[in-house]
Amino acid sequence: MNPKIIAFDADDTLWHNESYFRETEKKFYALLEGYLPEHSLSKELFRIEMQNLELYGYGIKAFTLSMIESAMQISNNTISLEDIQKIISYGKELLQMPVELIDDAESVLKVLYGKYRLVLATKGDLLDQHRKLTKSGLGKYFHHIEIMSEKKEENYEHLLKRLDIAAEEFVMIGNSLKSDVLPVLEMGGTAFHVPYHVTWAHEHVDRKIEHNNFHSLEKITDLLVHFS
Repeated sequence: MNPKIIAFDADDTLWHNESYFRETEKKFYALLEGYLPEHSLSKELFRIEMQNLELYGYGIKAFTLSMIESAMQISNNTISLEDIQKIISYGKELLQMPVELIDDAESVLKVLYGKYRLVLATKGDLLDQHRKLTKSGLGKYFHHIEIMSEKKEENYEHLLKRLDIAAEEFVMIGNSLKSDVLPVLEMGGTAFHVPYHVTWAHEHVDRKIEHNNFHSLEKITDLLVHFS
């Protein structure tokens, strides 16, 4: 490898995120436990989220709207305004959660900073991702910030055009095989997978990845073996 750019995903790669969503889902299931068992509530919420993805995109605001819609459908529109307000408050709580860095994430950025051009390449709600980046204190390490509406091959290709580099000069680090690894490999880049202990169902990949440009790490500090 002779990369010009090393790009990092944000949520669940540099800081914790999905675990906060899981905690909120538990509150949502408890609120609606009188209608359906938890596994059925989970399936219905996920169905609505996928149905709304093209309209709302990713992030807490989209998640909150999907919780409200799910509650209305599950209750056959009998859910109280008080409970709707509780769901809105769950979303607001998520938007105000502290940003907790993944262990050693900043130390890895410190080592690589100055040796490579570092890029933050994430997806989600623009305002919320900027909020988390500001609270994280990590913005100073990045040459470029890219907040995408989606992470598909064409989105990465647009990023490479803006950075004026070839695919073989691009390395992506992230926790999602679906969003951070497969599209990058498909366009000819290199990808490192750093797993997180919780993965959203939408990001699951149920096949083994075998590719010369694919690397699987146990933790983010293992990256430094490849980039000293």
